[in-house]
Amino acid sequence: MDNNTKVPFVDFKRQPEKLKKEIENGIKEVLDSGQYILGKKVEDFENNFAKWCGVKYALGVNNGTSALILALLALNLKEGDEVIVQPNTFVATVEAIVFAGAKPVFADIDSKTYNLDVKKLEGLINERTKVILPVHLFGQANEMDPILELAKKHNLYVVEDCAQAHGAEYKGKKVGSFGNIGCFSFYPTKVLGACGEGGMVTTDSEELFLKMKRLRDHGSDKKYYHSEIGLNLRMSGIEGAVLGIKLNYLDQWIKERREKAVVYNSLLAGLPITLPQEIKDGRSVYYVYVIRSEKRDELQKYLTEAGVGNMVHYPVPVHLQEAFKYLGVKEGNLPESEKAAKEILSLPFYPELTLEEQKYVSERINEFFNGKK
Repeated sequence: MDNNTKVPFVDFKRQPEKLKKEIENGIKEVLDSGQYILGKKVEDFENNFAKWCGVKYALGVNNGTSALILALLALNLKEGDEVIVQPNTFVATVEAIVFAGAKPVFADIDSKTYNLDVKKLEGLINERTKVILPVHLFGQANEMDPILELAKKHNLYVVEDCAQAHGAEYKGKKVGSFGNIGCFSFYPTKVLGACGEGGMVTTDSEELFLKMKRLRDHGSDKKYYHSEIGLNLRMSGIEGAVLGIKLNYLDQWIKERREKAVVYNSLLAGLPITLPQEIKDGRSVYYVYVIRSEKRDELQKYLTEAGVGNMVHYPVPVHLQEAFKYLGVKEGNLPESEKAAKEILSLPFYPELTLEEQKYVSERINEFFNGKK
């Protein structure tokens, strides 16, 4: 952490410190067992996560990008097949589509939720469309009913990117339990974070579960016998142990995130900024706390100079990234995504953030708009 930083954007040390003894014991059990790849700790975590998420099956993988690739490979996409996705997401979402052999087709977002604008989806569907891939951004679920209705109407798969939304709900159901497959990341900053890298796919389909299980381990059901071409996407035993321990605390951490969002909402009320808005029938887990201002760049500079960690998720929508110029999507084609990228700002936010730190952050934002108190 920078010496000038008074409130870090994220602090990797605070959470593990509280669980240090439990985690050390869990890691020791893995070392003593010799099951360094997959093994009982991973299997236990998979079973418990599936139950927690409300699905029949869950498979641990080595990271969230692998989860997305595995899910899309399991659907047997072919060259020319199209996957509808939003452009304001981490690049891994779209990379996975390309690695699976398909073409990303970008749908613009709702200006309030930053998730897919469901009203703009059907116009993008054609005979090449095979998948709708909603990203549950910033901890908030998409409006899944209209997405699922469209998928049923046009015989499409739905793959959920849940990397930022462990435990987020829509109409009482958790994300990862709506579509054909759900994909999770356990990157350390996530709502449920590993002490390294990790990911998960979830499904209610036994057929997809068995296929993904093979593809995760070189296309093999039995060691050295390979029925199809796969990859090595297996989760480590140590991460299975760590995540299995942390899963026991996840509901409490989500509760604390929601409580801290209420604090920010109160402290920042009345300022000329847009605060996070939950969808009707939704329950956000606030992976990040995102505000919006036309003066974003000036505000970001002011906060940085005041020692307040901050970040923009994401400054350049994927359709405008150099790597995806070949798709031919021009600036101005997705106006809501492009406008949001210029105005959003993520504030320090995690369960261990203190009230004093939230007050400091909010005071600096008040100063920026209203001058010194």
